[in-house]
Amino acid sequence: MAHAQAQGTPAGELRVTEVVAGSGQVAQTQRQQGSDARALLQRFTSTVKTATGQFSQESRDPQGQSLSAMQTGRFSFERPGKFRWAVDQPFEQLILADGQQLYQYDPDLLQVSIRPMSQALGASPAALLFGSTSLEENFTLESQPARDGLVWLRATPRQTDAGFSHVDIGFGESLPEVLELLDAFGQKTRIRLSNIQVNPALSVEEFHFSAPDGVDVVRM
Repeated sequence: MAHAQAQGTPAGELRVTEVVAGSGQVAQTQRQQGSDARALLQRFTSTVKTATGQFSQESRDPQGQSLSAMQTGRFSFERPGKFRWAVDQPFEQLILADGQQLYQYDPDLLQVSIRPMSQALGASPAALLFGSTSLEENFTLESQPARDGLVWLRATPRQTDAGFSHVDIGFGESLPEVLELLDAFGQKTRIRLSNIQVNPALSVEEFHFSAPDGVDVVRM
């Protein structure tokens, strides 16, 4: 599922002609960025069939206070609908989709929940990166101002019960580098993706899950 902002000239030092010209340039730049962000997302979902990488994830409350320790781990995916999201630190967790079912495994709780993929992806943030259907069927896509050296796109779920308000996706060269997820309570989860390898060959076992002995299986 990666930064400096340019400092503007003080307004008092600008001539009227510079302000007018500058406004036109900014508007043109923003339109270009929006077009670029859409194109980058569409290109990513259509040309990147498999990928692996690392992630870090942190959640903050509306006041910016950290809600939990930062999570780090590894991810992989294969379209359509197969992905592995493995948290290594601070506690092991695994979310795995095999194309038919979604598994959420917590080794500490000795429990795995299983649900059909048809109930799991849809308008979820995972669908933006790992899905294969037309994104605009499930999301409204809007360009956002560039920041942190990235081109941004906001995806708002069309479903009112999606569980989150929107997700902002920041693109670097041609790949998503940052996801910022805002939920209904104003809490923001920021995910950074790094060391992404595009279209590697992945084994069948990468997306296979068998519950270990002694683990409770909850079907939903």
